[in-house]
Amino acid sequence: MNSVLVDALLLQCHDPCALVEILSWDSKCDSIPERETVDALHFAIKKVRSLQQQQEFEVGDKAGDNLTVKWIPFRKKLEDIVCSRCLPLLSKLCYTEEQNNGALSRNAGLMRALCDLISCCAELCGNDLTEKLAAVAVPVLLSSGDNESLEATSHFDVDTAIEVIACAVPFLRPEQIHVVDKVQSAAVTCIKTGKDAVVSKVVVKLLFSLLNNNHLKKSSVIRIWESLNAWQAVDNSPGATTRILLCLTALSDYLLPSADTDATETIDLRVSEGFWELVQKGLTHRDNVSRKRALYLLKRSVAVSEEMKSAFQSCQSTDNAVSLFWWSPERNRLIVDFWEDYMLIMETLDETQIHLVMPVLHKINKLIEATISESQDCPLFHISWLICVYRRMFDSENKAVMKEGVLHLLSLHVMKYPVFSQGFAEFIVGPFVDILSESTLFNRSADQEIGSCPEISVKLQKFLVTFTSSLPEENKGRFLLQMVQNLANRHWCAVPILFISQALAQVKGCRAFGVEGLHALREVLRSTMITHQVLMRGAAQCYLLQTALNLTHVQMVTLEDVANFIQHFKTDESLSRGTLLWTQLCDWLHVNDSVFKPMEGVSVSQPGRPAVSVYVQHLVEAYMKVPAGEGNSCFMPDWFEAERVAKMVLLASDVEEIQGLESETHKPKQKGLEQLLYPLLDALRRLSTNVYLPVLKTDKSLQLLFKLLHISYTTSSPKSHDTVLTTLQDCILSTTDEVLEYILRRLTSELCLLSDLGRCCLYISVLRELVKLYSVVGWRRGSRFWSFIKSLTKNSLLNLQANRTEQDPQLVTQIQKVVSMSSLAWVCEVASHNTDLQIVSTDAVKALINYISSAKLNQTLMKPAACEESQGPQDGATLQGWGRVAAQCVHDQWACLHFVLNEFAKLLPSSSDSQANGDLQNSMPAVSCPSMTLQCAVEALAILPSDQVLPVLSCMKILVPKIWRSDASLCVESMNLAWKVVKDLNSNPQDFWTTLEAFIQFVFDANLLRITVEDGCLITTKVKEMASKLIDMSHTKTGVFNTLMKHCCQTWMPSVCDVDGPVDDSFTSALNHIELFTEACVYGPVFRRDQRLIQDVHAFIQQLGEDCAANLAITSDNRDDQYPRVCAINFLCHLDPLNQLHKAFMEQLALRLLKKDEEVAKSKVRYYTNSLQHRVKNRLWQTLLVLLPKLEETFVVGILDKVYQAGFCNNQASVKYLIEWFLMLTLYCYPEQLHTFWDCFRYDQEKSKTSICTFLSVLTHFDILLENVIDKRTHLKKALDVILLWCFNHNFAVRLYALLALKKVWNVCRSACSEDVEFKVLAPVIEACLQQVEYMQGSGNAMKNWQRIQEHFFFGTFHPLKDYSIESIFYTFPSLSDLADDEWIPLWKFSELVEFPTNSSVSLNNPRKELGDLETGDWVQQDKGECENEAQWIDVQKKIIPWKNSIPDQDLELLYQERAARLGKFSNALIVVASLIDKPTNLGGLCRTCEIFGASALVVSGLHYINDKQFQSLSVSSEHWLPLVEVKPPQLINYLQQKTAEGYTIVGVEQTAKSQSLTEYTFPEKTLLLLGNEREGIPANLLQHLAVCVEIPQHGVTRSLNVHVSGALLIWEYTHQQMNRRRKTM
Repeated sequence: MNSVLVDALLLQCHDPCALVEILSWDSKCDSIPERETVDALHFAIKKVRSLQQQQEFEVGDKAGDNLTVKWIPFRKKLEDIVCSRCLPLLSKLCYTEEQNNGALSRNAGLMRALCDLISCCAELCGNDLTEKLAAVAVPVLLSSGDNESLEATSHFDVDTAIEVIACAVPFLRPEQIHVVDKVQSAAVTCIKTGKDAVVSKVVVKLLFSLLNNNHLKKSSVIRIWESLNAWQAVDNSPGATTRILLCLTALSDYLLPSADTDATETIDLRVSEGFWELVQKGLTHRDNVSRKRALYLLKRSVAVSEEMKSAFQSCQSTDNAVSLFWWSPERNRLIVDFWEDYMLIMETLDETQIHLVMPVLHKINKLIEATISESQDCPLFHISWLICVYRRMFDSENKAVMKEGVLHLLSLHVMKYPVFSQGFAEFIVGPFVDILSESTLFNRSADQEIGSCPEISVKLQKFLVTFTSSLPEENKGRFLLQMVQNLANRHWCAVPILFISQALAQVKGCRAFGVEGLHALREVLRSTMITHQVLMRGAAQCYLLQTALNLTHVQMVTLEDVANFIQHFKTDESLSRGTLLWTQLCDWLHVNDSVFKPMEGVSVSQPGRPAVSVYVQHLVEAYMKVPAGEGNSCFMPDWFEAERVAKMVLLASDVEEIQGLESETHKPKQKGLEQLLYPLLDALRRLSTNVYLPVLKTDKSLQLLFKLLHISYTTSSPKSHDTVLTTLQDCILSTTDEVLEYILRRLTSELCLLSDLGRCCLYISVLRELVKLYSVVGWRRGSRFWSFIKSLTKNSLLNLQANRTEQDPQLVTQIQKVVSMSSLAWVCEVASHNTDLQIVSTDAVKALINYISSAKLNQTLMKPAACEESQGPQDGATLQGWGRVAAQCVHDQWACLHFVLNEFAKLLPSSSDSQANGDLQNSMPAVSCPSMTLQCAVEALAILPSDQVLPVLSCMKILVPKIWRSDASLCVESMNLAWKVVKDLNSNPQDFWTTLEAFIQFVFDANLLRITVEDGCLITTKVKEMASKLIDMSHTKTGVFNTLMKHCCQTWMPSVCDVDGPVDDSFTSALNHIELFTEACVYGPVFRRDQRLIQDVHAFIQQLGEDCAANLAITSDNRDDQYPRVCAINFLCHLDPLNQLHKAFMEQLALRLLKKDEEVAKSKVRYYTNSLQHRVKNRLWQTLLVLLPKLEETFVVGILDKVYQAGFCNNQASVKYLIEWFLMLTLYCYPEQLHTFWDCFRYDQEKSKTSICTFLSVLTHFDILLENVIDKRTHLKKALDVILLWCFNHNFAVRLYALLALKKVWNVCRSACSEDVEFKVLAPVIEACLQQVEYMQGSGNAMKNWQRIQEHFFFGTFHPLKDYSIESIFYTFPSLSDLADDEWIPLWKFSELVEFPTNSSVSLNNPRKELGDLETGDWVQQDKGECENEAQWIDVQKKIIPWKNSIPDQDLELLYQERAARLGKFSNALIVVASLIDKPTNLGGLCRTCEIFGASALVVSGLHYINDKQFQSLSVSSEHWLPLVEVKPPQLINYLQQKTAEGYTIVGVEQTAKSQSLTEYTFPEKTLLLLGNEREGIPANLLQHLAVCVEIPQHGVTRSLNVHVSGALLIWEYTHQQMNRRRKTM
């Protein structure tokens, strides 16, 4: 229509300008013209242009020049059309699109037409118009990253500006270089700052247009690469890498040469080092698409290099270094093999399933071998490529792949070569150290026992030693320092930092750390303090200190630096005197004594004295100095400084001791220590005489005294003669009188400020250490203590009794009350724990008892209204923290009351007493009225902080047993409140365990446990409820149930003497709470993997013993999750079967265990190996085996039927063996019960199934069962009758067990009844049967199974009587029965955690070693295991994607048809269209089917399906090898029409009136198969586009098949027909 109209207009109007004006729209009109108007104008201009070219051709060159001049007005008119009409209209359309919220408006076609018109005009008008277009659009692109600037400077949006520039770029000329530069600069700017969609459009529209302009191609490609290379040089962010890779991938045709292109028209990025650095960044990028793009560039570069076969190498800054990429025709095969393996590895690492990754890991070794194939000193390929492989593995989403990568790197033997260690050094201190922060890497492997060092840790130690030793000497220190600094820059979990520290501690012989290194180690040390696992924290400290000792360059650090570093190691966690670590530190100081860097202003050289002693003397003197004007400060000095000085004093003394032992003249009695302590001793001696001694100095003196005493006591077994400790004790004892006099004065009269409460704590702490000192040296040397305690008690009582009714208390008075109560609490503590002092009978202590007993409990310490004198911020008028002070006072009062109640426990009236003694009630109400006191205790629990309730709980322990009859509800309330306190402390490890222990001692007191349900229902019910709550808590907090069981077993444990006395009374309580004991027998929570890791690491540290100082410094808490069972079994082994109470307890326990087994069996008919059900059943049968020898015959006979029933259940192998063992021992001890055993074989064969194997297994040890039988012949005859019946069972396993039993029993018959006539008759039959088994079952696995079952431990080595021991039951049997290793209880737990009896009915150790020497495995599972071992990874069968087919998913603007052609396989021409299917499972199955049968493409509605987990589960990675094309349902009509035009026959899978049967239809070669929707089939509007409909013949009732199944049937039929067709042509 446009052609006819334009031709008519041209005939009537000879002026082209007028014609254009006629066809143009009115620029002043607000309405938007129709697209047809723009198309008509465009067509007219093209028509005029064609006429112009025709006239130029006809008239020749000279006339042509005139025509050109003639057409100038026309070009001017075109410029006007573009500037005055097209560009404003585009701006208006942009505004309209913004009004539609950016959605594609109906004017999209109009915008496309306008751009085509502008492009046509630009072609005709030349330079002037192109420059104008660039001037309009380029500023928009330059402002693309700044939205505000963009809105202010232009009416265009970025997309429109790109379209406008794209119209001009093809017509730019070389002389317009300034315009080209602007366009390129704007394009790169937009790529840097624009949105992703904009970037794609810039690349396709602008960069491609520039490079397709033949005039600008070479210069443009160079400028583009220079701009991108400059960008990546200054911006290493992942976002920049992603966008640069996008550009390079899209422009690869112009950036990489090929054999069929002109080398002058392209540049060769292969020689650019920056290009290869970018590729390496892309290969390790977090984004999957960026990795694919980088791999595509690498593949294409390798393919080009192989094709061109020319030598080259990328530029390198140094001549000796290996280029990142190079090629040599002479080594073509070697290079190609290397890169093919490399690309296969990188492709496979994008898989998330470990079984897909594992087969290619051995190819990494091939890469390494190729790298060092010619020289170990000069690698053939750059090492950074290997680093990329490991970085990719470390970044894998699958932690198993990550762990394999770490293990592979740690196993590299090439790290011993300096060139490799130097190349990997930066990677090791960076990404490798970072990946080690993943705790799961250190999980114990399946073949490692509990307590062993994790596999990665073992390899890490060897690796770090080898790696460091291979580095040049000048690089070792820098490497180790960088590694430690990287460790210090992040917070670490407990497990990784422990094993990294352990590995660092193994590196020796390198002086790497100066002051900077010690500071970095200190920061690492601080990061270990954030964990709650105290044992791991202490172990990490030990290894870090060993690291410092091994790696510190002593000539670069001073003793001051060493002291500052050492102070961060906690005495009660790692650096404890007497440990191996302390000794190593002393030896290190001694060896390097004269080498340390000199200190400024301090001379440490004195003849005959170690430098460390001289330094410490200066240190003590400086510590004891108090600056003028600061002596009477109200603030306490820093405790850390005192600890630092104390540690250094003791270290220096021990160093002097070492030096003295090595020298010939040994100084007697450590005169050096006295010299070091002289400033301290001088100050202590003047405490009581010099009243003007500054308070700050006295505080420092007492702090140092406390730390010296606290640190000096060794945690290990003391040496025979500790000279240092003896000297220290003598020095301190010489000053105790002055110290005690000073403390007495201060505590009784001088402490009056809020800040003085800290000093009160200091004085009490010093007194506690002095008590420990006198308990060691003897109280005869502490006679001053008696008078001190008396005076302190007397004065404290006077302070408390004074101003008792004061209404407006003063701060001084209240502080003195708090201090006095703390002093009395200490006196009560001393009186309770040091009976040798005998101070309870003194008048002062009696007065204390009277006062505490009569004082009002929980009395609030009134807060003073204001302060009388100027004080610091802590003592200001606000008195912040006064509540804490008041709580401490209440705490101390209850501590004193506990002492009183403990002393007068026998005088406390019980609930059965009619009334208390009158005098006692008047003088000691707290003792005489326990109900009132308990009520006060309940109130105290409510008001005290949770960490202050210990003395209250201790008082409750004494009070509740006295009043439970008269006031049970109050007792229950006290228990509830106490439990709430325990729960509140759950996250506070410092106070939780002590509070829990006090709670258990209170609630589970022996007197309360003795209460029966009939006597006290409320109390007994509450105790049982608390036990249940503790068990529940123990499942998430290991060690809770341990504390409970330890307490209960100690309460119930029978004594060897006085069997008929009170011990039986205590044991009665065990009968009352037998369900608690039953739970202990089967206890053992199945922990999460992270919890199990913590348990394993604890076990590893503990097995190190004294080699790890933390084991000595930290008190063992018995939080092993196996401890409750160990405790329970140990308790049972102590029981006496002759004791009636013990007998009743064991019988009830056995019945409960059998009942629990029955409940577990009913809860789940089948349960998995190592499930909780399996573990519980295994544990209870282990306990029953231990109980069996202690049970009476009548009881055993009574429960035998229950045992038989348990044997008929479906049991795991370990449980089955224990039941069989139990039956063997029972029938051996009581052979008269054999008749009941034969009844088991009469059970219905169908119902018994394979469980009959349990009873057949018992018969395999029939010779042992008959040892106590007189009439062996009868039972042997019965056994043969039974066995022969089961030898013909249809089940193979049953037949196998029966044949084995037959062989064993027949061997007994031949030795015991060889002359018997009946046996002689049976002999030929049985012998023939057994001979057939031995020689006729060689087919398949039958012979293997027959051999293995005979070699199995239970039938070959095991002896039911000789192997009966704790070791066999709890360790050997579980290890041989495929139980998880956390169910194996090693013997050391029975010998170390508990006191196992020597006279137990079951021995601890197994006297026979044969069973323990066997390997783990069940005979059925061995067959499977062998198959697994034989399945070695020999080679990789994986389809490698060629570079031409590996175009990334997001490559730009590729039409679906073009993408299919470039990716497709051409084995057949079938296209399967599944755009109507929306279920990922169906699409995944179709994808797999299409790939298998070689379809050329699968068309889906969206490529997002390939990331769906359901799709992937059915496609099993086939989407990587099959072209997937995205065609949405609305686009299907156009797609089908296009394919029809290409010669495809459209076949629909649908049931219609004209459908053809699949069995009768012949598929053309070019077939497009259209599948319908799962529910609606093929829509009606698509049916008319089908050439034929095919249906599948059906004979059932169901109307249709699943769409995946239908598609698979048709795909196979198509493939089958094509195969037959090819076969006929051949």
